[in-house]
Amino acid sequence: MLTRRKLLKTLSSVPVVGGLVGTGLLTTNMMHAAVETTASRNFFKELGIRTFINAAGTYTSMTGSLMSEQVLSAITYGATEYVDLDELQDKVGERIAQLLECEYATVTSGAFGAMSIGTAGVLSGMDEKIVARLPDSSGIKNEIILQEAHNIGYSKALTNVGAKLVWVKTAKDLEKAINKNTAMLWFLNANTEEGEIKREEFVALGKKHGVPTFIDCAADVPPVENLFKFTKMGFDLVAFSGGKGIRGPQSAGLLLGKRKYIEAARMHTPPRGTTIGRGMKVNKEEVLGMLAALETYLNKDHDAEWKLWESQIKLISDSARSVKGVETEIHVPPHANHVPSLRIKWDENVVKITAEEARKKLKDGHPSIATVGNKDTIGITTWMMIPGQERIVAQRVKEVLENA
Repeated sequence: MLTRRKLLKTLSSVPVVGGLVGTGLLTTNMMHAAVETTASRNFFKELGIRTFINAAGTYTSMTGSLMSEQVLSAITYGATEYVDLDELQDKVGERIAQLLECEYATVTSGAFGAMSIGTAGVLSGMDEKIVARLPDSSGIKNEIILQEAHNIGYSKALTNVGAKLVWVKTAKDLEKAINKNTAMLWFLNANTEEGEIKREEFVALGKKHGVPTFIDCAADVPPVENLFKFTKMGFDLVAFSGGKGIRGPQSAGLLLGKRKYIEAARMHTPPRGTTIGRGMKVNKEEVLGMLAALETYLNKDHDAEWKLWESQIKLISDSARSVKGVETEIHVPPHANHVPSLRIKWDENVVKITAEEARKKLKDGHPSIATVGNKDTIGITTWMMIPGQERIVAQRVKEVLENA
């Protein structure tokens, strides 16, 4: 069981990103001045783009999460020096592996990029000729087995690099599907409840037949334990988004797992220029930003953060329920986006507005508030809000429903 004391002990034994700082031409004061000058310019206003309170969650369309000062500082520092990109990825990969108690790691271009290069590494190994010709996977093991219940658009990350997908429903189907062309088994953690084969059995089947297993955990932080859980469970590769719960750069991610597969995955990435991963570049600023985000996330008081989210959701729930005819439900999704969340619904004979109309009023109002939901509900989370914004959201939700 991961404890905060264990996390702090691990972090205290490792120098933070600031320890990487060399003797650059730009001083700290100059860097701070540059940041302040940039921040004083309202680019979004200049461009005519409206900002909003994020009451929805870590959606890419809503630009994910906001980065902390520690992450922004690491990114700013990264822009002041030249380094060898491979060496940086090597060193940061070792540091992340130490922090997360796994064999190896690398910073990727999001979870999608992690899936693509991870799969490419499994297909090619360290064979430079195969690396150069993917996505042409003819003549090599190129079949990936996955459950029908895990069929989502993100499986494109697998086929993009030359993999062929084989769909199954049961463990028996999976074992029948394994053959001389089977390269990997792939699991979508967000759809754990929908699939008949659960994680432990999935890993066991992979080990039984000598086939590597890969789990997509893009949106599965929090809880913090998930960063350790799946490599320890036995998955050979694990992908996380960096710009969601970890609050790193939106275009960054993590690939964790067995060294041999991750080193092979790196064969497909920049600075190499004739591979399928060339367009999945991660710059030095993002690599440092991702490391700083992970260090910061591990060092958080996760219990206190959870209690804050619960109190914020309850405040909004109580405010909405104070309107006659309105009902609310506080819930926590079991896997992806595992945070206190709120569903608001009402009797339209009493509150004479549809859910879609109410959400549009929140979005078009002042300030603009982005929510999720369907034709019957408004869905709200608070974990991407700046503390204090929950009071604004509570007031606006009540106003919209009351005025209807």
